[in-house]
Amino acid sequence: MQNTDLSDKPKRTAQFRVESDSMGPLDVPADALYGASTQRAVLNFPISGYRLDRSLIHVLGLVKSAAAEANFELGLLDAKRAALIQEAAAEVADGTLDAHFPVDIFQTGSGTSSHMNLNEVIANRCSQLAGKLLGSKDPVHPNDHVNLGQSSNDVFPTAVHVALGIQIHHSLLPALAKLHSALFAKSSEFWEILKIGRTHLMDATPIRLGQVFSGFARQVELARHRANSALLALRELPLGGTAVGTGLNRHPDFPRLAIARLCRSTGLPWHEASNHFEAQSAKDGIVEASGHLKTIATSLFKVANDIRWLASGPNAGIGEIELPARQPGSSIMPGKVNPVLCEAMLQVCSRVIGNDATVTWAAASLSNFELNTGQPVIAHAMAESLHLLSRACDVFSSGCVENLSPNAKRCQQGLEDSTVLATGLAPILGFEKASAVALKSVATGKTIQSLCEEEGLLSEEELATASDPFKMTAPRARPNPET
Repeated sequence: MQNTDLSDKPKRTAQFRVESDSMGPLDVPADALYGASTQRAVLNFPISGYRLDRSLIHVLGLVKSAAAEANFELGLLDAKRAALIQEAAAEVADGTLDAHFPVDIFQTGSGTSSHMNLNEVIANRCSQLAGKLLGSKDPVHPNDHVNLGQSSNDVFPTAVHVALGIQIHHSLLPALAKLHSALFAKSSEFWEILKIGRTHLMDATPIRLGQVFSGFARQVELARHRANSALLALRELPLGGTAVGTGLNRHPDFPRLAIARLCRSTGLPWHEASNHFEAQSAKDGIVEASGHLKTIATSLFKVANDIRWLASGPNAGIGEIELPARQPGSSIMPGKVNPVLCEAMLQVCSRVIGNDATVTWAAASLSNFELNTGQPVIAHAMAESLHLLSRACDVFSSGCVENLSPNAKRCQQGLEDSTVLATGLAPILGFEKASAVALKSVATGKTIQSLCEEEGLLSEEELATASDPFKMTAPRARPNPET
């Protein structure tokens, strides 16, 4: 006799409702806007607790809105459904529905789980807006209507490119501009302060403190150019390739119309990939962008680390600059203050460099045939890098660079105590005689100038010219800020 006991099958209760997908019915939390496909992903991937960056979720909403508008214009979607999808997608884009996106980062490598999460949330929200039951897929179906002419394989990477591009344009570039301005201002402020230059960590020739900071400012200026290059590397969008790049099941004009709407909604000039097979099977554009972020991190590491060392001490270190005191530096040593914002920047840069390794490996090893299957972790790593770099630059500018000051006395003392002024004697005395003077200075503790006077090596005028540390810096005109 056939078993008619249905007690083990999903039932609608106060806590759960029943939704179905191609694999059958499943209990879904009663108040969740997602459906069975998303619930399966929640059950399948209880791995990290990390969720997709909310900025990516918001851009996925923009993509779905653009797709609905394009499909309506093409006559593939009726006005009522198109309007409902756009209304629901707008709520995704503005963050209203963030709580309904629970899928872990470590999921299906194409991002299909999160993409179906999006389709189901929009479809169920449309049901709510139309006065229908959640899970009814009436009047909007997650696959037939929300996903019309699309695939996870082109929608998800499109949203990744757009979300990262928005972060670069609206967050990273302004933060780098702020840091560049702060460093350049210090370069001008410190221009007349001389100090010892160092190579191989050893005393070298004199340098202006302003020249040191002009070098820092130039690194950040170049970082801005690299951030713009990263943005350019992301401008091609794979939308329209559907499953494998052939554009199966979408209208020929769909990508052009949908991308035009994305340009309007984001204010950035996106364009359709010139070759959808490359755009979907490889992640070279993101790897390029990640490489630029790694280079930016390398530059910022150098700047923060040098500033940290120049401020070391205050008594037994270099101590040529003074950092603003931000917080007590020790639980055991009273009065100790540490370069905490420098250290925060160094940790951020370390993380970004590590994220680049993740992006590179996932792009290289998980791009097989017509699809890359490492896209969620690539998106996560890139979004984190951009967020960290943007915030760290902003905090480092305001909390450290803008309020650091020179220790002019320490700079001058270091210059006077050093033998580096002997370098200016070499063109007159020759390298060997100048070296002998320098070594004798170290041995006796006498200054270069006094030894030259005692031994009658140079006239007073020659000595004044040869040992003038300002002339040794050979300054050109002060550098101008980028225009």
